[in-house]
Amino acid sequence: MAKYTIKDIAHYCNVSISTVSRAINNDPTINKETRDRILDVVEKFNYVPNNSARNLKMSESNTVALLVKGLHNPFFQGMFDLFENGLKEKGYDFFLYTVLEDQNEFEAGLQIAKEKRLKGVIFLGGKLEKSEYTKELSVPFVLCSVPVRAGAGKGLPIVSIDDEKESFRVVDYLIKKGHKRIAIITGKHRDMAVGSIRLDGYRKAFAHNGLPVDEDLIRYMRDDLPEYSEENGYMTMKDLIDDGCDFTAVFVISDRTAIGAYKAIYDAGKTIPGDYSVIGFDGIEVTRYLYPALTTMVQPVETMVSSSIDLLMRQIGGEDIREKELYEATLIERDSVREL
Repeated sequence: MAKYTIKDIAHYCNVSISTVSRAINNDPTINKETRDRILDVVEKFNYVPNNSARNLKMSESNTVALLVKGLHNPFFQGMFDLFENGLKEKGYDFFLYTVLEDQNEFEAGLQIAKEKRLKGVIFLGGKLEKSEYTKELSVPFVLCSVPVRAGAGKGLPIVSIDDEKESFRVVDYLIKKGHKRIAIITGKHRDMAVGSIRLDGYRKAFAHNGLPVDEDLIRYMRDDLPEYSEENGYMTMKDLIDDGCDFTAVFVISDRTAIGAYKAIYDAGKTIPGDYSVIGFDGIEVTRYLYPALTTMVQPVETMVSSSIDLLMRQIGGEDIREKELYEATLIERDSVREL
């Protein structure tokens, strides 16, 4: 079979060599249709990029790839330096690889493992439902901050929190504060991962407290906007208020989305927590500086990073790691929730 070059791919697609390179490297500035067309051709001809030509040649002895699903998520961004420094202390180079929202992160993991001589892979974010691809990985791997349902993820090295349990704690906290009309801004309708799991926790908290769930107060992020973005939080919250729904508190399952919800509340002439109490999830740094400061559930970022690196190092050392490590989040009470 003929060996195709990046020049051949560029000629076939009628684009520049740099455009092909941007498509392969998931450059977010490239047009989606162009990227998809190029990647289809890359797959058709089984083209493997020449890493040395792109100065990305990896050493088999010391490189670990961090595959991130959700590059612009501030929660994940807060982990990058921790991963880089932690791996450096172990004597390993750090390679950050981004996966777009519409891509399968595990297929990307397979591809990059073929392209580069890696010592291991850490998946940051994504969906456990697609993890069957990990069976084909030829290098050790760890799934970090991947939403896990009770009983799921058996036989996989996972570091995360119990999203259902922690979501239950959030809503139970609001109920204990006297709130009974509690809205939730969760993931998109098709989200069967973290949004769905945290919604389950929301429902269970109502059932545990003997309260009915008002389905009108369950709001899914809009499909036409980036998931977990400020814009999606703004528009989803605006729709909830414009619909005239009666509620006193809202649980926004992402701090970043809660930032948009804040603005929608203020634009409607309402106050926090006077009219609506707001609680978020993740514990990103900026929430301390919102007005009022956001009450949120903080994930143990440093512990999760350290544990992920430890599990990977043990596998590299020859251990067969098939354990799941779930950690508790910490509720940080600030000024955005009032007691009724």
